[in-house]
Amino acid sequence: MQLIKVAVFEDNKPRRELLEMLMNSTDGITCCGAYPDGRDALKHIAGNMPHVVLMDIDMPNINGIETLTAIRSQYPEIKVLMQTVFEQEDKIFDSILAGADGYILKKTPPSKLLEAVQEVMAGGAPMTPTVARQVLLLFNNRHQKIPKNNFDLTERELEILGLLVNGFSYKMIAEKCSVSYATVNTHISHIYEKLHVQSGTEAVAKAIQEKIVR
Repeated sequence: MQLIKVAVFEDNKPRRELLEMLMNSTDGITCCGAYPDGRDALKHIAGNMPHVVLMDIDMPNINGIETLTAIRSQYPEIKVLMQTVFEQEDKIFDSILAGADGYILKKTPPSKLLEAVQEVMAGGAPMTPTVARQVLLLFNNRHQKIPKNNFDLTERELEILGLLVNGFSYKMIAEKCSVSYATVNTHISHIYEKLHVQSGTEAVAKAIQEKIVR
């Protein structure tokens, strides 16, 4: 099993240290760096090349969305999982547009946070249900006049895409649809191809924007 290297950007020192400890005490995951803000982010990334970045949105000096944009411009393959205290609509929207791979709340339990890290590493788009609902409302409000298009998705693909929009993880989708995790991966690969997207958050955003699912 591949060791998942996680870099943490978090301005709250006690939380940053707890996150570092959590990653280092979990089998298959290690913290390769922990930083208080986005200054020198590209230098830090180049030095340790994480697979996943756990990014606080509200940091001083250079905030999480600015740091995400910088990382995405140089290292598009690195997964970036955003964290915040509140379901802030504009920041959710800006994070998705900047290329975030997932968006979860800081009150998420440690076990769910670790699942989100593993999920985003597997190509998923983890979002807590409250954030998923905010995204749904946000895109519905901003794109009311766009006609519905199903992009030739099969019924099963539409079902799985709908579950992604509602914040289901790959594991939860497999259980809900009574199929294997590998089968979910295959369906989602086909969904990406048909929607012409590269990530789970892009798929969710396009599904809502194009009114493929509700």
